[in-house]
Amino acid sequence: MNSMTFSPALGWPVGLAIALAMMALAVAVVTTHARRAHSSDETLAACLRRTAMCIVIAAMVLTPSVPTTVTSRAVKATNVVVAIDVTGSMAVDDAQYGSKRDMTRLDAAKQAVEDLTASYANASFAALRFGVSGTLDVPLTPDTLAIRSWADTLDTEPTSTSAGSRLDAPIDQLLTTLKKIRMAHPDDVIVLYLITDGEQTSPKARRTYSSLRRYLDDSFTLGVGSTQGGKIPLVAAGQERSAAPKQWVKDPATGQEGISRMDEKNLKAIADELGGENMILGANRTMAGSVSSRASKQWRETTSAGRRERLTPVVWPLAIVAAALLAWELGAWVIMTRRSL
Repeated sequence: MNSMTFSPALGWPVGLAIALAMMALAVAVVTTHARRAHSSDETLAACLRRTAMCIVIAAMVLTPSVPTTVTSRAVKATNVVVAIDVTGSMAVDDAQYGSKRDMTRLDAAKQAVEDLTASYANASFAALRFGVSGTLDVPLTPDTLAIRSWADTLDTEPTSTSAGSRLDAPIDQLLTTLKKIRMAHPDDVIVLYLITDGEQTSPKARRTYSSLRRYLDDSFTLGVGSTQGGKIPLVAAGQERSAAPKQWVKDPATGQEGISRMDEKNLKAIADELGGENMILGANRTMAGSVSSRASKQWRETTSAGRRERLTPVVWPLAIVAAALLAWELGAWVIMTRRSL
């Protein structure tokens, strides 16, 4: 049986103040009755009734509740995996998302994640970032708030220590993550969203993404940035991008400030390898309301890793008692009034 607890609907400061005031009134009723026992026509029953009313109202204000442990919930049998590029070029301020206002490529990616979590209602999400390597930051969870919080805290890698962008950096981590999800939920739909500018500056040949196809039901490469490109902010290790002075990464071959451009050719190639679709995000193209046509309409029950409690107020029994006491008080008042006429 669940234990009873208190959770004031008005908040603890206000609820506790009102409850203490009602308890003080209850003490005052008893004290006054004891002092005027021989000079007042108040009966003992009336004293007890009024004291009980004060105590019941105090208890109602504190809102007695029953905690219910929640460990499972029903979710759509669709698992969305989001991978975001955090290399230095994602800090270039040449992207647009839903408007003509320029923003960094990473900020456009963050807005895309927010729209995706809203579009896939009741789905589960996994999130990873990739730069030098791929890192799974959020394992599969139905908690969309956790995914949004993760995206909000993303920042680009320091450009001062960069060895060049490698588009195949997330493959190993994606392969492990997708395989694990498929084994745990073999009948679920898995959709991958790879958000990047498509730029490959590493001299090493890029590995193919085709090894991921067998674990995916659908996939999308989302391009951010522009083909005109822009200069890459120079950010030192341990320094936040917003706090970095206005210095730019230089092209080691020319010694001039380098220009980073979105590479749509690479984006299309990766989409083909995954067997999916390539989309370029911009002023007129966002992920709001965009859902894969293969998203599952089935539901399954999932067990949360953490223990969650939901408080259910139980005020109605006290309300019945309070109503009965008030009716009794009103009846006693009517009888006393008629006797005095």
